[in-house]
Amino acid sequence: MTTNPPKHDNSTQVQDAAHHLHPFTDTKELNQKGARVITKGQGVYVWDDQGNKLLDGMAGLWCMAVGYGRDEVADAVSAQMRELPYYNTFFQTTHQPVTTLAAKLAELSPAHVNHTFFTSGGSESNDTVVRMVRHYWSAQGKPDKKIIVSRKNAYHGSTVAGASLGGMTYMHEQGDLPIENIVHINQPYWYGEGGDLTPEEFGLQRARELEAMILEKGENRIAAFIAEPIQGAGGVIPPPDSYWPEIQRICDQYEILLVADEVITGFGRTGEWFASEKYRIKPDIISIAKALSSGYLPIGGVMLSDRLADVIINGGEFEHGYTYSGHPATCAAALAVLNIMEREDLPNYVKNDIGPYFQERWLALGDHPLIGESRIVGLMGALELTPDKSTRAPFAVKKGTVGLMCREFCFNNGLIMRHVGDTMIISPPLILSHAEADELIEKASKVLDLTYDAAKQAGYL
Repeated sequence: MTTNPPKHDNSTQVQDAAHHLHPFTDTKELNQKGARVITKGQGVYVWDDQGNKLLDGMAGLWCMAVGYGRDEVADAVSAQMRELPYYNTFFQTTHQPVTTLAAKLAELSPAHVNHTFFTSGGSESNDTVVRMVRHYWSAQGKPDKKIIVSRKNAYHGSTVAGASLGGMTYMHEQGDLPIENIVHINQPYWYGEGGDLTPEEFGLQRARELEAMILEKGENRIAAFIAEPIQGAGGVIPPPDSYWPEIQRICDQYEILLVADEVITGFGRTGEWFASEKYRIKPDIISIAKALSSGYLPIGGVMLSDRLADVIINGGEFEHGYTYSGHPATCAAALAVLNIMEREDLPNYVKNDIGPYFQERWLALGDHPLIGESRIVGLMGALELTPDKSTRAPFAVKKGTVGLMCREFCFNNGLIMRHVGDTMIISPPLILSHAEADELIEKASKVLDLTYDAAKQAGYL
């Protein structure tokens, strides 16, 4: 039975408990504790309703690339709202913001990628990928090519198709997933699963599981392979250097579409506009969202290579779309954000300035007795918590216990880091300054000391 508070109590926290259902949340547990109320953001910081200032090491949810409080984004949205607040892109209509954004994305993307289908976010983008991939092969006279291969522990959204593409079993268990014709191979997670293999050996081994799956199911039935260039929500897992070249070889050899989910890694996060460029892969499809608008308004998209776009364009009507595909105000927000990124040269700033500066300090945290591995690419990093650095052993307690403990110490000491099990992950705004990087490292170091002492007192070490 649900007990609601008195209707006259209008405090944010009480209203939240009474009426709001949060994503990925144990609602009963949260309501007993009370949600943290965030009231303001500026630059790389947010404030809660108690006046606490927090350095946002997660850029909201991987998305606040240009930082909070950008007036020019708000001004662009306001102007668009006054001129044309909404119109759809169905019924053979278009508008200037969506065409300008599509052209800008073609300019910024790899040379062979020049068309975008717009969505409202990453989950919708990856749902669209499923429809588009199967439509492409059907239009090519190969309707049996339906199977999409993904990876265990991958995250591709939480819609039915997106969660199916993802490889997180706890999501599958709640929704009778995955849906038909989606299969999974193992992830290239050397720290957790590499055993005695070198990273290079392990990368090749895991990449070749794709080839084994193709041979098992039949090349005539495999439509595509989808993967994040760097797994994000799974724990910031960059693959070994040997992995992506072998994946590209396999996709090319067996005529399998390569889908790069760049919802997290796109738009400067790795020091390139797209992580596909960093890893020198040539995807047929790129999923985008998050930093495209820096979270100011919800927008995503599916970017197509020229050869796929040619088939889609000439393959008759594509029976798919969303009410808010190419929403004028969200396109205005995205254009303003991309203008900031270009003007401030943020991908290059990540690649050649703040990235190397921060990476050196982040990797040094790996010397802490609680850390089994510190890893980072661009401005997305992870710390593996362990009771035994030499063996990479897990804690002899429920997975995530120590990670949650560490996350709470973060919040209580002015830093937002996320825990994925017992892995702490970060993805700060791309505008992070040297002084702010130093502050983040100082706070993280303090939090690790506090977590180490608490874990030792609890008998976990």
